[in-house]
Formats: sequence, structure tokens, C-alpha cells
Amino acid sequence: MTELLEQVITKLKTLPKSEQDSLAAIILEELEDDIKWEKTFARSEDMLAQLANKAMTGYRAGQT
Repeated sequence: MTELLEQVITKLKTLPKSEQDSLAAIILEELEDDIKWEKTFARSEDMLAQLANKAMTGYRAGQT
């Protein structure tokens, strides 16, 4: 664990339980969203590359 994260956890421990739970829920939601985005981008990497190639082809042809 990093020092910064340890500092955050130490400060979180001083908050009332309800605030701790609220912040924990926010952090968990953010982590889950990050995982979803990583999976989505991993699955769409080929499609994104094709779209980028198409855009560059149009740009080079003076169509944009």
C-alpha cells in the first residue's frame, strides 16, 4: 500500500461510520467502472483501430 493511500485510510477512520460507508461505496463504484471501461476498450481495440485508420484515410484525402 502506498503512503498516500495509508494517509487517506487513516483520515477515513476518523469519520463517522455513515460517511465511511458513503465514501467506500463511491470508491468501489469507481473501481468497478474502471474495470468495465478496461474490458470494453480491450474488446473494441480492433474496431477503434479501424475507425482511426478510416479517419486518417479521409484526412489524407482532404475529406475532413
